[in-house]
Amino acid sequence: MKLVSFSKYAQGAQEARIGIVVNDRIIDVAAHLADVPSDMIGLINQWTAQRPRFEALAGKAGGADELVLADVTLLAPVPRPGKIFGIGLNYADHIAESGMGRPADQVWFAKAVTSTNAPFASIELPLASTQLDYEAELAFVIGTRCRNVPVERAHEVIFGYCAANDVSVRDWQLKTSQFVLGKSFDTHCPYGPWIVTSDELGDPHALDIRCFVNGEIRQSSNTKELIYNCFEQVAHLSQAMTLEPGDLILTGTPGGVGIGFKPARWLQAGDVVRVEIDRIGMIENRVVAQSASIF
Repeated sequence: MKLVSFSKYAQGAQEARIGIVVNDRIIDVAAHLADVPSDMIGLINQWTAQRPRFEALAGKAGGADELVLADVTLLAPVPRPGKIFGIGLNYADHIAESGMGRPADQVWFAKAVTSTNAPFASIELPLASTQLDYEAELAFVIGTRCRNVPVERAHEVIFGYCAANDVSVRDWQLKTSQFVLGKSFDTHCPYGPWIVTSDELGDPHALDIRCFVNGEIRQSSNTKELIYNCFEQVAHLSQAMTLEPGDLILTGTPGGVGIGFKPARWLQAGDVVRVEIDRIGMIENRVVAQSASIF
């Protein structure tokens, strides 16, 4: 099943609603089912109980009251995740282009939750830097509160999968040993376009992943090339902290990022970045200059 957060209005500033995506239509869940959570984290927390109702509703797709996907504004599937973590240096070709050695352990950084962005919203070229870069990534959403999860059971705690762009401000990222600031600028975590639930997607480790900038392909790989797969990531992170429903995990980027070119190919205002992952979908974001306003 594909679950989406959306607004019926063009600007997307109004209250988020939960929908089921069927082909090019959205079933507005609240219009059909009473007493269901109005936000995605609430739904994830109640998914075991709510799933049969959602499946029955999806099975009745084709009603005249369904919304046309192109006529609504898609929001970040979880508009405000509790935590956002990304793993670095997790594809061999990206390690090679970075000039860094293969790490002996998983390398993790946090992204501020205020970096969360919608799948088709603009991303900002910040006032503080011109070294804006893209990173196409498979992302997953945690579905169960968990800690110390063994690898062989990690699939049980993943609710579903999305496409993401781990937008990075490289000079801020690399001027210290800590990546957090360079990864946390506002608007720099667009993802979606929806959550494909784990039961529908199946194996997340055989998906083609691509990134285009202004129609030019920059990244092309497959998630089978992940050094640490999704389940190993869950097992590792859950040793350090409790993972909670709605937490967002970015699984690493393949080679082809802007900093890997000689000279580097930074994103400019007006550029359009598109991330595609087979069997999940695509997100597309235009780069705009950050406003100088402080409020």
